[in-house]
Amino acid sequence: MNLYAGLGTDEKAVTWVLSQRTASQRQLIRQAYQRLYNESLIDNITSELSGDFKDAVIMWTLDPAERDAKMAKEALKKSKSGVKHLQVIVEISCASSPYHLAAVRQAYCALFDCSIEEDITAVVSMPLRKVLLRLVSSFRYDKELLDIEAAASEANQLHEAIKAKQLDHDQVVHILATRNFFQLKATFERYEQMHGSPIDEVQLLQLAVNNSSLLSLFFSHSLKQLDICFLLQDISSVGKGNLVSLMKMVILCIRCPERHFAEVIRTSIVGFGTDEAALNRAIITRAEVDMKLIKEVYPIMYKNTLEDDVIGDTSGDYQDFLLTLTGSKF
Repeated sequence: MNLYAGLGTDEKAVTWVLSQRTASQRQLIRQAYQRLYNESLIDNITSELSGDFKDAVIMWTLDPAERDAKMAKEALKKSKSGVKHLQVIVEISCASSPYHLAAVRQAYCALFDCSIEEDITAVVSMPLRKVLLRLVSSFRYDKELLDIEAAASEANQLHEAIKAKQLDHDQVVHILATRNFFQLKATFERYEQMHGSPIDEVQLLQLAVNNSSLLSLFFSHSLKQLDICFLLQDISSVGKGNLVSLMKMVILCIRCPERHFAEVIRTSIVGFGTDEAALNRAIITRAEVDMKLIKEVYPIMYKNTLEDDVIGDTSGDYQDFLLTLTGSKF
C-alpha cells in the first residue's frame, strides 16, 4: 500500500506501519516498496513528510549500520565544536555489540569512500584522536569470559594512570578498547573494592552531590552499579578538559548505557528549545536495544517519566512516533 499516493499523506499509518517493525522487517519493506512502485521509500518520506517527524521516520527506516555511519559522519563534521558531538562515536563503540560496530565501519566505507578511522585522524586532535581510533578499531570478544586476576591487575593500572593524570596512557586505552564488556565490568568492580574507601550511603551521597552522573547512580537504589562511582570521581579529579569528559562517557557507556542515554534524552529537552537530533538519536538507536531499562532508570534519575518529558517537549505526529518507539502508544 502506498501511503504517499493521492491527496496528502497518512501520517498515522506511517507511524503504525513502520514503528511496529523490526530493523530487518523495515529493510524488507524498503525493498518491497522499491519493487512495487519503482521508487525509494526514503526519497518519498523525504518529499512527503516534514520537520522533526520526517527526520525521525527517516532515521528509523534506515538500516541501523547505515544510520549510525551517517550520524558518525555528521558528528565528525562538528567535532571542532566540542566533545559533545563525539558522543555518537563513543556510543557506537562502547554501547553496541562488536558486530554492529563492524557493520557501521563497513557502511561508513561504502557511503563515504573512506574509513571512519581516516576521518577521525583528519579532524579530531590528540589526545581524543588516540582514544577514538582505538575504540572504533577494536573487535571485542562478545561472550562472558572473565579473568579475575586480570581484572585486579588492570584495576590497579587504571588507578595508577589516573593518579598520574595520564588518562590517555597506552595501557588505559588498550584496556578500555579491547576487553570484553563482562571483563570491564569486573575490572570496575575490583577498582571500587581496591581503591574506593570503605564508605556508607550517607558519605556516598555527599561524594555524589556535585556530580550528576554519580548522583543518578546513587539514587538508583541498585548498589550493584555503584562500582563506577569511585572510578568516575577519580577521573573527574584529573580536571575538566575534553579528555576527562570523553573518558567518563566511555566508562558510563560500557558500565550502564541506559543511564548514559537517559541523560542524553534529559539534556536534549531541558532548558530553552529541544535538541531534536540528540532526542531522536537516543530514542531511535535504543528502541530495539534497552529502551525498557532506560524507561526504568529515567524517573529515578529525574523524578519524571520519560514519556511525560517527551510529551512536554514535543507535539503532533512527531510526538506520537517517539512515544510509539518507547512502547507508550499502540
